[in-house]
Amino acid sequence: MLTLDKIYHASYVLKNIIYRTELIYAPNISNKCNIFLKPENLQLTGSFKVRGSYYKISQLSEEEKAKGVIACSAGNHAQGVALAATKNGIKSLICLPDGAPISKVEATRNYGAEICLVKGVYDDAYRRALELRDEYGYTFIHPFDDVDVIAGQATIALEIIEQKDDIDAVVVPVGGGGLIAGVAFAIKSLNPKIKVYGVQSAGAPSMKVSVENKRIERLDSVSTIADGIAVKEPGQNTFDLCSKYVDDIVTVTDDEVSTAILTMLEGQKLITEGAGAVAVAAVMFDKVPVEGKNVVCLVSGGNIDVNILDRVIKRGLMTAGRRAVLKLELLDKPGQLELVSHIIAERGGNVVGVHHERTNANTDINGCFLYVNLETRNMEHTNSIKQALKDAGLTIWE
Repeated sequence: MLTLDKIYHASYVLKNIIYRTELIYAPNISNKCNIFLKPENLQLTGSFKVRGSYYKISQLSEEEKAKGVIACSAGNHAQGVALAATKNGIKSLICLPDGAPISKVEATRNYGAEICLVKGVYDDAYRRALELRDEYGYTFIHPFDDVDVIAGQATIALEIIEQKDDIDAVVVPVGGGGLIAGVAFAIKSLNPKIKVYGVQSAGAPSMKVSVENKRIERLDSVSTIADGIAVKEPGQNTFDLCSKYVDDIVTVTDDEVSTAILTMLEGQKLITEGAGAVAVAAVMFDKVPVEGKNVVCLVSGGNIDVNILDRVIKRGLMTAGRRAVLKLELLDKPGQLELVSHIIAERGGNVVGVHHERTNANTDINGCFLYVNLETRNMEHTNSIKQALKDAGLTIWE
């Protein structure tokens, strides 16, 4: 069973191993509440996962250590297990889905683990890891549904409560539920007045669906840029703890997550992965009732592939209204491009790309389409430019 004593013991074991990440005040994220970030993206291995995996491995018997450990992960748990095993002189074998970001695969290898890539998603890697465990006698280090792992993750809650004594709510990413199960148990045990909200991707809401239906549910598929929380089915331990101690679980879209990643990159100079940004996205887009409150958002990881980061930034700019593509129908005659450019420049927009397409079946015989790629301040600014173009008699295709 999970107990406060076990969590405090985990904190003692980890005190000289992990970083004690400090709370960062982030007023730019929302003007409706006071937001503090718990930046576990700055943790060893770039994620909170090292807390649970290290504590779990520290509790193994000498016989178990001699046989080695095996784990499955979309990336962050893999790195935590690899680092913990290497520090303890233990062999580790990690099963990862073949779609895991290359950066996470190579980082896991660099921490000393052997890698086994498995076709499919996390659940497929999980099944393969169990097969190898049974075949070779490894100890399986579960990424979330293990009491020792949950206790290690719960040490984050002890730090948060020590760091700020007037917290009203803590917002936590949710995949399989190991992080929020530990955090919620610790917080509710020490101060039940603090609200604990979980956040899942809209494309992978397994814990939310399970808690709402009061039984563990398995999703047919998951689809999200937040690969670290793309879990089809929560664990039994995590489901039980979430059902009892978590106040609510909400979801955010990939566009909202992209905007949160961009906001933290610009405002706090923090690089976060999709899973690490969902708590911030939930507050930014008013998914949790925290107006006027002191809120801690747990930023769970920062191991984002740079190729994905480029796409996420572009998507975040579009969602925030800071990049826009306008499709205008014009008469194909001299001066039209100059007119459009003048209107946009007069209102402070910056043209970064133009594409001209001559008449097709959808336009007048003398017509053309003009695609204009713009940099703007926000959605309001974009809308003002659109209105000015319409007022000038130009047609915009929405």
